[in-house]
Amino acid sequence: MNAKEKRFVQTVKTFYTEQGRHALPWRKTTNPYRILVSEVMLQQTQVDRVLPKYKAFLKRFPTVQKLATAPLSEVLIAWQGLGYNRRAKMLHQCAKLVVSEYGGTFPETLLELQKLPGVGPYTASAVCAFAYNTEVVLIETNVRTVYIHHFFNDQTDVHDVEILKRVEKTLDRESPREWYWAIMDYGSHLKKHVGNLNNQSKHYVKQSKFVGSDRQIRGAILRILSTQEKSTRAAFLKKLSAFEDIRIDAQLEKLVAEQMLQKQGRSYRLPV
Repeated sequence: MNAKEKRFVQTVKTFYTEQGRHALPWRKTTNPYRILVSEVMLQQTQVDRVLPKYKAFLKRFPTVQKLATAPLSEVLIAWQGLGYNRRAKMLHQCAKLVVSEYGGTFPETLLELQKLPGVGPYTASAVCAFAYNTEVVLIETNVRTVYIHHFFNDQTDVHDVEILKRVEKTLDRESPREWYWAIMDYGSHLKKHVGNLNNQSKHYVKQSKFVGSDRQIRGAILRILSTQEKSTRAAFLKKLSAFEDIRIDAQLEKLVAEQMLQKQGRSYRLPV
């Protein structure tokens, strides 16, 4: 590392020592199942919203075996309040595969982890780093924020390839787990004080608005069915009258096609 990179490393470590979120529950375990649950929940969701849901979810499904044998309806109900309900379905499928193909033991390599449903390059890398303390090079929004702030602050359209070169050079090879905790906490801090620097990234995609979106319709449909056994199209149209009928119908069809709803006659229900 050059002098600038060494100063950067010291800045990150000092911040983490003094202001790091050391008490986060997913930092008190090396269980890959629990780490995976936290990573899936944290996708596009704030830590404060995840904390109570994470604890409640693991109380209901404490092991990958418990999650794998639970009906999808229970998993979707437990997921309520987090949004992006497709994540819950993928996590459920992932648990089933880990139990059926790996005997309930999570794989430990990036390649094998990425074969699991819903586990992409970042999530696989995060499980490797946080569960196994593996020397992986990863990137996500907080990582981008930190490296853009320190090394690319006067640039636009910064490519991930360039950021990853810096990540690899500054990686703490003895404790990648703690290094990434520090980076992510520091990135969260920077977002509050200097803004989201991800808009200087070539790969930045702004999250679409939730209010009025198809995501809001989907979430509302599943939320209704989390409190009652079944509902008809007419009942959905009445309860979701703020939205056009054609949009509600489209989301009902999609949820059935994705096997997140079951249609029985004129009624819809969560899958068993």
